[in-house]
Amino acid sequence: MRIRPLAVDVAIAVALTTVAVLLGRESTTEGWPRLDVLGYALVGVVCLPVAVRSKAPLAVLLLVHTAWFAYVTVGYWPVVGTFGPMLSVYTVASLRPPRVSLPCTALMAALWIYAGAISAHASMPSVVGQAVGFSLVLWRFGYVARRSTELARQLKREQDERARREVAEERGRIARELHDVVAHHMSVISVQAGLATFVFGSDPATARAALGTIAGTSGEALEELRRMLRVLRAGDGESGDDAPAAPMPGLARLDEMVERVRAGGVPVELRVTGAPRPLAPGVELCAYRVVQEALTNVLKHARGASATVELAYRRRHIEVAVTDDGEGVVLDRVRPGGGHGLIGMRERAKLYGGAISIGPLSEGGFAVRLTLPTSARAAARGDDTTE
Repeated sequence: MRIRPLAVDVAIAVALTTVAVLLGRESTTEGWPRLDVLGYALVGVVCLPVAVRSKAPLAVLLLVHTAWFAYVTVGYWPVVGTFGPMLSVYTVASLRPPRVSLPCTALMAALWIYAGAISAHASMPSVVGQAVGFSLVLWRFGYVARRSTELARQLKREQDERARREVAEERGRIARELHDVVAHHMSVISVQAGLATFVFGSDPATARAALGTIAGTSGEALEELRRMLRVLRAGDGESGDDAPAAPMPGLARLDEMVERVRAGGVPVELRVTGAPRPLAPGVELCAYRVVQEALTNVLKHARGASATVELAYRRRHIEVAVTDDGEGVVLDRVRPGGGHGLIGMRERAKLYGGAISIGPLSEGGFAVRLTLPTSARAAARGDDTTE
């Protein structure tokens, strides 16, 4: 059960009043007049207002100091009335800036010195030391509490802002991921639909095969869309119970991708050198998406060309190359920064500390070459480019 701050302040006020009353009964043993009705009333006015100190700190401070001044002036033992002023000074220091809290602190020190000055048997050096020392210590405690609260709030704001930025960046990454996936599948579907239309009457078997490829590819595209939408909904605070359990595609699924592109009418050869080994999921996904985007560009811009996908496992890095022998050069395929696909490939390579080159070949055709370190340590040493 959460305790309300007001209830805590009321309890503190009652406790301070009780202690002051009990201490006031010992006034005669300390050489001061016994508390009478007026004395007890002033003690109540000095201590009880601290119950609302958090809501009106300055008003409470002025009220309790005024009551304390009256209590001391009448001639009662000053120590009995110090609890309310001390707590009110701490409260103002913890809730208000120094330009407000320091004068309030000086007010308490002045009244403390005043109480010593009108006392017949007070040691003024001791009184002044206590007045200044206690006042500054209370102010310092309150100031530190205020600064700690401000720093905690600032940290909370920064954490919230960082969380918002991370969510925005993640959604941007998901949007790029969705573009790459759907663009690839739609390219395959478009080619297959064109093929099925062209041979529908002359070659029913080929048309049926093309329609089967369209069905399979569209199903995969829909599953990718569902996966992305589930991620976005989870980011909006919905339950993650329906989050996709299937892993994101990796290099082990390059064969499936190559088969789809072959079915789209582009001869593709896949070559793997080196000993295949498990890699970080992010590295595999990066390489997979770059190959996917490169083959999508072949489908879109190099009809009639053949392509080669080469995957090489090195000691500390992997190399991926997609080349085609298409005739002619499409501007968007070579212009620096041109097209969302090329931007996405460069961003992926940069994200994982790799290097990518995209451009036409001197003997004709087009090539995308990617080098990715297989560990953060290799990337830091620059082992992504050398054996």
